[in-house]
Amino acid sequence: MKTALITGANKSIGFETARQLLRQGYYLYLGCRDIEKGREAVKLLQAENLNQVEPVEIDVDDINSIQAAREVVGNKTNVLDVLINNAGVSGSMPQAPLDTEISLFRHVFETNFFGVITVTQAFVDLLKESPEPRIVNVTSGLGSLTLHNDPEWHYYKVKPTVYVSSKAALNAYTIVLAYELRDTAFKVNAVDPGYTATDFNNHTGPGTIPEAAARVVKAATLGVDGLTGQFFSDDNAPDTGISPW
Repeated sequence: MKTALITGANKSIGFETARQLLRQGYYLYLGCRDIEKGREAVKLLQAENLNQVEPVEIDVDDINSIQAAREVVGNKTNVLDVLINNAGVSGSMPQAPLDTEISLFRHVFETNFFGVITVTQAFVDLLKESPEPRIVNVTSGLGSLTLHNDPEWHYYKVKPTVYVSSKAALNAYTIVLAYELRDTAFKVNAVDPGYTATDFNNHTGPGTIPEAAARVVKAATLGVDGLTGQFFSDDNAPDTGISPW
């Protein structure tokens, strides 16, 4: 049975991603900052007869919490097949490049960038024990620098400075991580779940949570011939599914 850890998984896209992987037979470590909310999320899944799941407390902004989560998971399994770095924040708005306080940059980067790196480094030893390890970094279409410089892009005028910068940095980390692991069985990819109606954007997005989660699951379950080092985005690239960086 394959195992997966998802951060920020007690609600929204992370929760639905867990549900879909459970339906495919995975054992899920449902990562959440608040363990009580995680337990409630697990109860909801178990009510659907999806029982191969347990909550793991992990705050990606706190290295001690990450290390504690690594110990918890490591005491239960010697192998982790999938790591989905889903936890993320947008930061308060507006985010003008000249007026936004540096403290907001630090706050958002702590979760969206440094948190991903710290979690990945903490769990990579368990992933290396898998015959087909997968790392999925949940990004945003707004992380594409190429498209942000294209006046014809449909989101050209949408430029929340802090959030855009953090996701562009995450994309860059994904590229170099995939390169570092290029000669191994790892598949490392960034996935844009699309503009989805969630708490993240006050439910303004046109996409649905199941659709968004399916994109993440697709990258998490890539076969041996699957791509690595890609920026998957049906929203930015409906024809190819691969966005420009």
